[in-house]
Amino acid sequence: MSMSVERELKNLIKTGKYYLGARKTIKAVLRGEAKMVIIAENAPPEYRERVLYYAKLAGIPVYTYPGTSFDLGVACGKPFKISMIAVIDEGQSRILELAAPSR
Repeated sequence: MSMSVERELKNLIKTGKYYLGARKTIKAVLRGEAKMVIIAENAPPEYRERVLYYAKLAGIPVYTYPGTSFDLGVACGKPFKISMIAVIDEGQSRILELAAPSR
């Protein structure tokens, strides 16, 4: 299974519903809106710990993006850093397949 994370992120941005940023992502997880959370490798530790804790309690899968927050922003086609994304509706993307346990 070779899925391009960048391609699926672009599909999500075009066709899905999502929240960008740590604060909005944490709120979406607390409200139970998020189907999945994507976190950049270098996300601030205080936000990372909170979102991982709340996502685990809510049973929401978390995917760590293999790159910095700047790389994640570029992958989403945005000219700024993005530390976290809450996927609300995947749209036409297959982004939720990243959350499947691949062990």
